[in-house]
Amino acid sequence: MHKLFIGLGLLLVSTVSQAAKLDWQAIEEKAKGQTVYFYAWGGSPEINNYLRWADQRLNTEYGVRLKHVKVGDIAEAITRLAAEKTAQKNSNGSVDMVWVNGENFKSMKRYNLITESFATQLPNWQYVDKTLPIDSDFSEPTLGLEAPWGVGQLVFIYDTQTLAKPPASFNELLAYAVKHPNKLSYPKPPSFHGTSFLKAALLELTSDNTPLYKAVDTKTFTAISAPLWDYLDKFHAVAWRQGKQFPASAAETIQLLDDGELDIAISFNPNEATTSQQSGKLSETTVAYAMEAGALSNIHFLSIPWNATAKEGALVAINFLLSPEAQSRKGDLAIWGDPTVLAASHITGSAKNTKLFKSIPEPHPSWQTALEAEWQKRYGH
Repeated sequence: MHKLFIGLGLLLVSTVSQAAKLDWQAIEEKAKGQTVYFYAWGGSPEINNYLRWADQRLNTEYGVRLKHVKVGDIAEAITRLAAEKTAQKNSNGSVDMVWVNGENFKSMKRYNLITESFATQLPNWQYVDKTLPIDSDFSEPTLGLEAPWGVGQLVFIYDTQTLAKPPASFNELLAYAVKHPNKLSYPKPPSFHGTSFLKAALLELTSDNTPLYKAVDTKTFTAISAPLWDYLDKFHAVAWRQGKQFPASAAETIQLLDDGELDIAISFNPNEATTSQQSGKLSETTVAYAMEAGALSNIHFLSIPWNATAKEGALVAINFLLSPEAQSRKGDLAIWGDPTVLAASHITGSAKNTKLFKSIPEPHPSWQTALEAEWQKRYGH
């Protein structure tokens, strides 16, 4: 452990000296002709379409191709990188760029799977909103090892034609489920949205959430998490398909809402209802909302593995994705609607109208792993 931190410290010290000599023109020149294999969640048509656009723009402007490697969980990319680390494959790696945050970022740091500090050296860093919590990722210091890309919040979506007043808390959600059996559910963990549901519920249900912002203590985990399992036992008994089956993803909850099978869907994009309406996936009467206490919120990031083959191409791609043009398109309510990480003055079009709810910070990343493991033990049939 100490060796890792010493090694990381030396890495960052050497990076600072490199950063001062960063020759962006040379990076762009070397990036020409490179293909960047970008490992990112592939479960959203809107995001997939956006990345196809980014590939076209990068190819036209810089001669760089962005190949979206679609994964269901970014942990798949981390597992691949860990295998390459074990095999001492320190160059010509298969992953050039990752969409990452939370426990996966922590793993990249812990096992030294990450490139040198780069984020603050990007030309487009000047546009980033420094008032956002971009220096920390689920309480883990970012140290410039990843660049912020967007803002996510756990929200719920309902149809105002069928539901006049949605539940404003997790306790109200349970009460609604009891009155309306088979009409509520959440994505199956360890899907990102499913685990987010668990974390948000525990933050509300526990009498003291302070321990959730520290590393999990195995001695107290059972007692602290007990209210969540008690809640889920009751919720599953009246949930969609009696908790014997769960939607595979947030996208499936949206489809089930549109089909009338579920009364409430889940998203980590506070503008998803609007973008889904514009793409025809949801009716015009749907609305997104957050629980009264607020919305579990985080920044999502982009990073580069230590052994990336197309490191220069990845730097160019990330810099482009931080440009006012790319961020304005990403925030366009007809395209993705993902809130920007840039200062508002640099954003144009409907991206100016993206909304954010009151924020609840993410727990320490170790809680994600612990809750997923316990959920699997109890309900992962």
